[in-house]
Amino acid sequence: MVRKEPRVENVDEKDIEVKPPKEWAAGLPGVYNSLKPAIQHMGVKRTLEATFKMNQKDGFDCPSCAWPDPNHRSKFEYCEEGVKAVTWEAAPVVIASEFWAEHSVSELRDRTEYWLGMQGRLTEPVYKPAGADHYHPVSWDEAFRIVADKLNSLDSPHEAAFYTSGRTSNEAAFLYQLMVRGFGTNNLPDCSNMCHESSGWAMGQTIGIGKATVTYDDFGKADLIILMGQNPGTNHPRMLTALEGCKRNGGSIVAVNPLPEAGMRRYKNPQKVRGVAGKGTELADQFLQIRLGGDMALLQAISKRVLEAEDRNPGTVLDHDFLEKHCEGLDDLREHLVHLDDQTVVEATGLPIEEINELADRYLQADKVIICWAMGITQQKKAVPTIKEMINLLLLRGNIGKPGAGAAPIRGHSNVQGDRTMGIWEQMPPAFLDALGKEFSFDPPRDHGTDAVETFYGMQDGRIKVFVALGGNLISAISDTQFAEAAMQKTEMTVQISIKLNRSHLITGQEALILPTKGRTEIDIQESGPQFVSVEDTVCVVHPSRGNLEPVGENLLSEPAIVSRLGALIVGNKIDADWAEYEKNYDLIRDHIGRVVEGCDNYNERIRQDGGFVLPNGPRDSRTFRTPTGKAILTVNDLEAVERPEGTLILQTLRSHDQWNTTIYGHNDRYRGIRGGRHVLFMNAEDITELGLKDGQYVDIHGVHHDNAERILRKFRVVSYPTPRGCVAAYYPEANVLVPMDHTAEGSNTPVSKTVLVRVEPNSAPAQDQAEDFKSRTRA
Repeated sequence: MVRKEPRVENVDEKDIEVKPPKEWAAGLPGVYNSLKPAIQHMGVKRTLEATFKMNQKDGFDCPSCAWPDPNHRSKFEYCEEGVKAVTWEAAPVVIASEFWAEHSVSELRDRTEYWLGMQGRLTEPVYKPAGADHYHPVSWDEAFRIVADKLNSLDSPHEAAFYTSGRTSNEAAFLYQLMVRGFGTNNLPDCSNMCHESSGWAMGQTIGIGKATVTYDDFGKADLIILMGQNPGTNHPRMLTALEGCKRNGGSIVAVNPLPEAGMRRYKNPQKVRGVAGKGTELADQFLQIRLGGDMALLQAISKRVLEAEDRNPGTVLDHDFLEKHCEGLDDLREHLVHLDDQTVVEATGLPIEEINELADRYLQADKVIICWAMGITQQKKAVPTIKEMINLLLLRGNIGKPGAGAAPIRGHSNVQGDRTMGIWEQMPPAFLDALGKEFSFDPPRDHGTDAVETFYGMQDGRIKVFVALGGNLISAISDTQFAEAAMQKTEMTVQISIKLNRSHLITGQEALILPTKGRTEIDIQESGPQFVSVEDTVCVVHPSRGNLEPVGENLLSEPAIVSRLGALIVGNKIDADWAEYEKNYDLIRDHIGRVVEGCDNYNERIRQDGGFVLPNGPRDSRTFRTPTGKAILTVNDLEAVERPEGTLILQTLRSHDQWNTTIYGHNDRYRGIRGGRHVLFMNAEDITELGLKDGQYVDIHGVHHDNAERILRKFRVVSYPTPRGCVAAYYPEANVLVPMDHTAEGSNTPVSKTVLVRVEPNSAPAQDQAEDFKSRTRA
């Protein structure tokens, strides 16, 4: 039964509890902290219906991370974060119609992201006219008419931008990009622009594909797995089981990260006796607590040691056959690394030379090596060359294209990779556009569109007047919060296709619409019968996803249905597309995908195979590389350490354990020992003393950037924590206000949220202003 009352917990951050960080992850607490809120908010029956079908071959794909599924799946193929994501989506609490009259947009802007999400599911379209401060319910027909009239009135299709979240299915994503290109623009910013865009650029330029070159089974076959800038215990907990398999099979694991994370120390697998009654499995054999921005120097140092080992024992270290047949650039790399000195590496990394040598020895002793990374790498200024250095290291010993070895960018959002495969990119290659144009009898636009950062600059200067988002919460996800909000409010219309209320619904253009959609967990029945969608995981496996829960509202439309109806109104018969039929039968969409998207031929037949199918991957499958020369490229990259002027610290933003991207499930981060708050600054104890501060003191965090714009976060509690000297950490999205919009990674234009210079000063507000301080902090 659907309930209409909101579920809200009031959190007073004045009473934040701080305890020592945990030394192990999962176990029975992981089960308890996932199932307790699920049962509380969904009830026993709906919880069991959801969890027993999550990540099963006849069920739905988890709406959180993109971690792959094993071929032989357990009955409990889910993790704490996955259950939280399903609970957030599937809890039968809805926003009632009267909510919109009771709450103005201005009032809702003062609410936290947590409070907004806890109000329940969106179940009816709502519209905010220009000049109004309230949304009000409208019919679907009226909502589509309002959007279509605005888009069709623009002087140019390029005056609109169309964002996509990674949770979007392949079918919805393919239709969406078709609609946008049929409308006449490539303005397709997406969440990849803010996470693994750097991976795509670096890997595309060196090995010809921006995806992982490993399979799920490779993790259990590896001799060594190196994890860089990654926290699996919170961001993709099911990965811990695969890492445990590596250790049980005799492999070793090295973690390279500024913070020690519980999930990388010890894993208590709740499905194993040793994980419940025993000590679990020690995962990281070596932990390198690297200084922020030092990863590139570390990788170059390891590659240099590999080359020196080859010089000492010619013909025994490098994979000469692989390098000769499949690679180029070795001589240039060798010459470049000769000039790298250890003192530069030690200063850049903050690591003792002994730890660097130990990692080099581990790499040299291992025959099969996987390097994994996530946003701790991709959101650095030098992210692209850093990832190229990972590829260099792997290529030197032939660690691409053989079992148990390869490059593994770990996607942190379900189907973000599939969306890109389906054409959600502002600069898709000509071959894709040619196939799309042939299939639908039109000439797709060829000019590069805007990415996420460029879209906000377009809004700011008036070039982009309409913003449409298929999922997500871009205003909270993007950097430079104040700039982004001001830019968004300059638009003429914003349209959000969403599941639940979030801040992007409140920072709007002159006009605004919210179009509610079904979630991945929900049954989808159209005119031709029950429908399913498909997704792609982080190791290129495409598989079906079938919702099994009753929708929380009778008036909800699926994402493919919403896109089909909008496409009919703004594109219509300008291209050879049967919009009405796509809504009725998703097989028709998949037929088009099979003829347009490389590797997806016979899509409808193959997606119905047991477990779906695997997309082709040249480096993994045949050691073939789609580069200009047909060979993998060892690259030369100039090292540039992150300079820290006196009086400044280097900030990284990160997730808590009680959130998924911008979705806040609660105010606790139990692995890091935080309870009852998010406005904390993790600092090294020596830095606290050096700056004349105290553990537990409230401080203001000032951004330091060349534009001299004032960016300040006020009243954050100092938490003494084992971070490297000179490095601090705060939660995302609260700390996004400190990341300048033009502070982006070279090449990929990804916001640099891992190397932000800040100053930390005692909180300047008097005691009587604490309440107002709290309100301003939550707004930021």
